[in-house]
Amino acid sequence: MSILVNRDTKIIVQGLTGKTGTFHTEQALEYYGTKMVAGVHPKKGGETWSSGVEGAAELPIFATVGEAKEATGADASVIYVPPAGAGAAIIEAIDAEIPFIVCITEGIPVADMIKVKARLDKSSSRLLGPNCPGVLTPEECKIGIMPGSIFKKGSVGVVSRSGTLTYEAVFQTSNAGLGQTTAVGIGGDPVKGTEFIDILEMFLADDETKSMIMIGEIGGSAEEEAAQFLMDEAKKGRSKPMAGFIAGRTAPPGRTMGHAGAVISGGKGGAEDKIAAMEEAGIRVSPSPAKLGETLLGVLKG
Repeated sequence: MSILVNRDTKIIVQGLTGKTGTFHTEQALEYYGTKMVAGVHPKKGGETWSSGVEGAAELPIFATVGEAKEATGADASVIYVPPAGAGAAIIEAIDAEIPFIVCITEGIPVADMIKVKARLDKSSSRLLGPNCPGVLTPEECKIGIMPGSIFKKGSVGVVSRSGTLTYEAVFQTSNAGLGQTTAVGIGGDPVKGTEFIDILEMFLADDETKSMIMIGEIGGSAEEEAAQFLMDEAKKGRSKPMAGFIAGRTAPPGRTMGHAGAVISGGKGGAEDKIAAMEEAGIRVSPSPAKLGETLLGVLKG
């Protein structure tokens, strides 16, 4: 089985009519026939959207997420709304009780995300992101901006803070003949909806996921917390072979490395501490993202 999404997931697109929403919705339809069921735009309710994908049906546009959910029975939403309005778009999806919300938008003000997090914590919705590439289960469902062409159905669960390194892990495991069950980009912002531990718990519980790759980066303590979680689970007899990587190993203290959360400060969040914690948890850390597939094969071969 996959985690978070599958071939039956029905998705609405907040920001469908924009350039980014249009492109990635067409990609989702083209690669896996992902069940994109509607778009949402406050000023375009009642209109329809046509893709350039042969055989794909037109999608209705609704003025609100609530209307779209009621009309389609959608159980997921993906958000391609610009930063200034993305926080409000997430809250609208939460208020509409969408079970799974994926926000791709980069650059949402932290103050907006604090409001989102407060609302999210009181809801039954799960948020992936923001500032993330989304989630993809090969041959079943694509939500977000991951390139479907590099995926291969298989046995590795991939979770990453970095978007581009998610793709590298996928490419490496496809080339190694392992393939993926699901790849999840959790995003690199300091305030987000889903953390490493949430996804690792799902992969540990998934019988089809035989091994895992975790890609972290400097800043914060999420990798150390994930390592402690894995050690605690191993003591209960739950563990799977793992490889990993930490981005930003050579970054000087105080330097922002692309992601808002990737900042070393106060002597915390450095790469070496993260690598040490991951290795203590039994994760074999790759010296390079280009060797992730090779590193995982080495773990699997003992």
